[in-house]
Amino acid sequence: MRPVLIALLATVALGACIDKDSAQKVIESVQASQAPPDDLPVLLNTQPPFHYPPRLFARKVQANLLLHIHIDSAGTVWPESTKVLQSSGYPALDSAAVKGSLQLRFRPARTHGIPVGVSINLPVYFRHPGEPPLPGDSILNRAPPSRVTP
Repeated sequence: MRPVLIALLATVALGACIDKDSAQKVIESVQASQAPPDDLPVLLNTQPPFHYPPRLFARKVQANLLLHIHIDSAGTVWPESTKVLQSSGYPALDSAAVKGSLQLRFRPARTHGIPVGVSINLPVYFRHPGEPPLPGDSILNRAPPSRVTP
């Protein structure tokens, strides 16, 4: 189960980082269920479905948020189950994350080989390309972009 959890966490990061706290939130959300599945859901999307609102992208806003989603036994996210647990502080980013979550597709969780539904907490990171990482994005381990001065 641990390799599947690590793969899920790595995929969900969507080009950003998952710090220790975020990873722990995902683990706790799965462990909190009464009967954890043998295999966790695996993200199938090849491209992240979370799209920056143009006005916030132009302002180079970066933020994190935490969604709660339910993935059914077919690997589909239930729209009525999706809610923002921790806001990014930007309603437009929160809305973009909720909207994007409905396009997520998963190989469903399994218990004894049988597909089962599971609820998880899903961290979503909005990062502007070319901007330095946010404090806490230590996993990114990249230098800030060089600035050209006239």
